[in-house]
This record gives sequence, structure tokens and C-alpha cells, in this order.
Amino acid sequence: MTTETEALTIDELAARAGVTVRTVRFYGTKGLLPPPVLGPRRVGRYGREHLARLELIEELQSRGMTLAAIERFLAQLPPDLSVQDLAVQRAVVASWAPGTVETVSRAELERRAGRALGEEELKRLAAMDVVERAGAPGASPGEELFRVDAGLLRLGVELLDVPLSHESVLAARAVLTEHSRAAARELSRLLRDAVADGDARDRRSLSARMHPLVVQALLTTFQRSLKEELREWLDEDG
Repeated sequence: MTTETEALTIDELAARAGVTVRTVRFYGTKGLLPPPVLGPRRVGRYGREHLARLELIEELQSRGMTLAAIERFLAQLPPDLSVQDLAVQRAVVASWAPGTVETVSRAELERRAGRALGEEELKRLAAMDVVERAGAPGASPGEELFRVDAGLLRLGVELLDVPLSHESVLAARAVLTEHSRAAARELSRLLRDAVADGDARDRRSLSARMHPLVVQALLTTFQRSLKEELREWLDEDG
């Protein structure tokens, strides 16, 4: 595992993830978090991949998964997942249950994002439905409040560095919303027909079990399709 362009101490990593240093060390001893890269004077340095994996672990735990279940979940993931891939995995996990939206101050939002956020960046995050201003208009920066989708924040921040205009982000959001709703309607109809003769308990059980499986299947299918489309696009340019 590399540290890419960021090298955090264990204290900085814990602060960015909103956990204690003890928690970071505990995950490390359990093998859930890879060891740090040793720097000068053998001081451990953590990179963006460590942070993304730590946030995924915390998301899994918040969904009620035991450490053994989290270990099995992480073991099935490819070992060379990028920061973006880990963020996508966390977004999928966050979608398993509602209630991921929190109201935070601007300082807390920027702490979680790991960077200062200008007006243009906040506008782009809002276009992606990651953040929304919650305070009164005209509030000073220190008094601003934001509703933030905790499961999508890391992914949204990563997308800020992608060279797309605000208009392109809005257009992409419209495309994704339109087609995801169409897929959801068709899948819902298929599942409803499959248990049409069952009782209410069967329907609730199927819904609870299929939700994470369907989301994961849609994500995997979409990722493969997108890679194929991008490969064709790059081949045409080459």
C-alpha cells in the first residue's frame, strides 16, 4: 500500500476519521487496517488508502457488523483497491440503511473532507447531493451549518479533483438519476411479482435481504460497463 501524496501520523489519521488512536491501533492488530509506511526515525505514516479503509470499517461497524463479519467482508475485496474504489464500497454500505445524513458545522465538514472547501467546491458537492446548506442565508462562515451525506462525502471530495464543470456534474447527475430510477422500478416490479403469492413477512424478508445484494450487483455491473465504455473511448483517441 502506498501513501500517494499524503502522509499522516496516527494522530492525524484518527482525527480525520473521527476515531481514537486506540481504535486505529486496534484495527491494525486485528489485520483490518494495513500497517503504516515507516518514515524517518521509524515513525509510521498513513496515506489516503488507510483513511478510506478506516472509514469503510467504521461504516460497516455502524451497520451492526461484528469484527469477524467485517474481516470477512474486507477479505473478499481485491487487495489493490484504490481510494476511489474504497469510497464507492463505503457508499454502497451506507446505502444499506437510511439515516446517513448529518448536520455539521463548516469546520466539521472541512475536517471530514480533509481540505478547505470554497464556494465553487460546495456548489459542486451540492450538485452531487453530498451536501446542502442547512443554516440561515447570510450566516458567517463560522456559523454555517450543512447537511452532509456521510456515506458519500469521501467520494464527492475525490470527484472535486476531476476536471468536470459544474454543468457537467449536473448533467451526469440527471443521467444517473433517470436510469437508476428506471432500473429500480423494473427490479421492484420483478421482485414484487416473484412474491406475489407470499405473505407480508416473506415480502419484508426478501426486501431486507435483497437490498444490499441488488445494490452491489448494480454497482458491479455499472463499473464493468463504464470501464468498457471508457476503454473504447480511449482506444478511439489513441
